[in-house]
Amino acid sequence: SIFRNCIEVAYKNDLQINRQANISDDERSILNILAHELKISQDEAAAIEHLSDPIKAGKETVEACLQTLREMGIIFINRRTSEVLIPDEIILVLNEIQNKELADKYLLRIFRCLSDAELSNILKSYDKRIRGITRAEKINTILHAGISIRDILSDDLFDKDENQNQRKERLKELINELDIPAERLGTTLDERINIIIESLRSATEREFDAISATSYKELFEALESNFNSLNNESNETFIERLRREFELEDNEELDTERLRALSITPHDILYLLSNEEIKNLRDSMKLSKKGNPRVVILEAFASANDKLIENFGLLSRRDLAGLRAAGVEINESELGSKFEETIKAILESLELNVNEELRKSLNTAKDKADILISLSEDDVIVGEAKSFKNGDYAKYSTTSRQVKAYANRCEKEGKRVAQVLIIAPSFSADFIESAAMDTDINISLLTADGLKLIYDTYKTKRKPNFSAKLLTKGGLLKAELIAKNL
Repeated sequence: SIFRNCIEVAYKNDLQINRQANISDDERSILNILAHELKISQDEAAAIEHLSDPIKAGKETVEACLQTLREMGIIFINRRTSEVLIPDEIILVLNEIQNKELADKYLLRIFRCLSDAELSNILKSYDKRIRGITRAEKINTILHAGISIRDILSDDLFDKDENQNQRKERLKELINELDIPAERLGTTLDERINIIIESLRSATEREFDAISATSYKELFEALESNFNSLNNESNETFIERLRREFELEDNEELDTERLRALSITPHDILYLLSNEEIKNLRDSMKLSKKGNPRVVILEAFASANDKLIENFGLLSRRDLAGLRAAGVEINESELGSKFEETIKAILESLELNVNEELRKSLNTAKDKADILISLSEDDVIVGEAKSFKNGDYAKYSTTSRQVKAYANRCEKEGKRVAQVLIIAPSFSADFIESAAMDTDINISLLTADGLKLIYDTYKTKRKPNFSAKLLTKGGLLKAELIAKNL
């Protein structure tokens, strides 16, 4: 009632001096402080304001509104795909205007770590209903109420009689539960809140680096196949939940490459699952019950990929018995695709730009390149992976037709093919000679053991000096020489 009266005065006082009713920036800043002190959430403040200044339906068409926003430089519009694109920098400004320090996906992580009692404390602080509603409804209400995360972490989630030391201890537990790599925890409540916020803000790159593209793909596929058995109360599919939670269009094809382009990390998709669902997934995978279940699951997929890299030579030679003896559970039909994916993981570890999004856009039903490495905006290396069971790989005529088709496809799309890189267990003498004499394209050959040697050496160096240009020398590359000069 107090806030509503203040809104009315701020909005209508202009009418008394014969001016258009409006809330000035100065009045807005005072109203924001008033709402904060009266514990009125942002969604309630907006609703109260629209009682005084109702939104008039049909005043502007969607097209006209979009055009106005485009002219202001806030959005871009892709007319061909009917997409509205908003730069990250603009999103940061919009969040700042709303006093929003963290994206919803990070707020969701924090709320997943809170107890039911703590969620109820937050709701009580803003006079929200707590009786007869589920944990999921509590989280959803808080998430969309627009409450400052600093207010939640400093005051709202605690019982009123909890002292500063108890609150600091709870934030220490929260930092551990969120798996935040903090060098120091801070001595004050505000310092610990800053650690949580700053760490989550900068988490995307760290989380993508923690798990390879191959492991991310396997995690995604495991969630897709197991989702309906995880005590999924809504009976929706995993893809349906992804679309709903991240507000993605129904006509948008979703895979890990697209999620990566949208900055949706493996951690993000695991936090879409409730705590009960994630525990069911962990138990179905027969993983350890100690520690954060989401971290345990991520480490399981990361270690599975490490095993493939460790036994890369066996994988390249399609040695199924050897792989199983080394503890790698794999089907024979998967050997080729796993070899290709493991190469990508190794190349990414060498800090090369394995451009899956570009590869996907260039591939056709007939011509599908295995690997595409971007050297610059226009220059690429086309990679071809050939696992082979017996002896040296010798099928030059077939392979050359394939890679030439890929190279032509790239050139038609305005990309310059700096090199073609073929990776196989080993090459016959005729294959090596034919590749060296080919005048149509530049071909480099690299053995699987050679790539593994480069990778192993790279990992042992504190500041390794590896460049993609080392793969463009042509002919059979001398892995020992490359490794020696890292």
